[in-house]
Amino acid sequence: MKKMFKIFVMISLILLLAACSSTSKSEEVRMSSDKSAEMDSGQAGMEEKTQVALDNSTKQESAAQTELDVPNQMIIYQADLQLRVKKFEQTLQNLEEQVLKYGGYIAESNVSKDGVEQVSGRIVVRIPQKNFQTFLHDAEGQAAEVLQRTISGTDVTEEYVDLESRLKSKRVVEERLTLFMKSAEKTEDLLKISADLAAIQEEIETILGRMKYLENQTSLSTIHISLYENKVIVPNLEDEDLNTWDKTKKQFMKSTNMLLAAISGFIVFIVGNLPILGILAVVTVFIFLYFKKKVRKRNDID
Repeated sequence: MKKMFKIFVMISLILLLAACSSTSKSEEVRMSSDKSAEMDSGQAGMEEKTQVALDNSTKQESAAQTELDVPNQMIIYQADLQLRVKKFEQTLQNLEEQVLKYGGYIAESNVSKDGVEQVSGRIVVRIPQKNFQTFLHDAEGQAAEVLQRTISGTDVTEEYVDLESRLKSKRVVEERLTLFMKSAEKTEDLLKISADLAAIQEEIETILGRMKYLENQTSLSTIHISLYENKVIVPNLEDEDLNTWDKTKKQFMKSTNMLLAAISGFIVFIVGNLPILGILAVVTVFIFLYFKKKVRKRNDID
């Protein structure tokens, strides 16, 4: 009996140990799976956060790139108008008032007259670009006829951006040369750097001047306006043309004077040339008598 009892106790212990081992292994497996799930979840969260950050960064870079690639357009507008007007002076005054109204100024103005029948003039105005089209419509409204209308636009955006890039590069070189000049010890090096610095600064001034010119041309548009007026001259009736009695007296006096002048001239001619006329008369009488005598002899012979 004791032997059987010992065997039973041993078998029970073995079964108990096996059960404990199985429970421990299942617990380890469950904990391991839980840890794996937690690690996977954490990794997924990190990946999601990283992706969001990358997306935000990409969006910001894209926006910045878009701002750099699409600068504001810089266009130089010019227009040429030729207008026939009814009242030249009034039209010119109205245009000058419109220029001041739209914040512009007159750059050139001249007027010429061809006799009294034609008046013409030309003005050159600078108008802010935002009022360019409005001023053109107002100017054309002042005309009786638009003879010519020409508008041109030149895009200088690319040139301006290129000038900005060149300016930045020249600024960097200027700063470096300035630092080199401060640290230079030899006179020869100092003179060489000074010459290079002066050349760079001259190029910078040239670039700045060109940029200011483009800014001025794009901010203010140039408009050339030619005005023409043909006047119809109607002659006025004067009192002198309607005074018939005075004109009659004047004409009578002129005729009388002409007649008296003719008589006076004839008398002067006869008296003044009397010796010559006398000789001519005597010669004429002799010739007449000669031919008369000759004719008489011929008749006697017949």
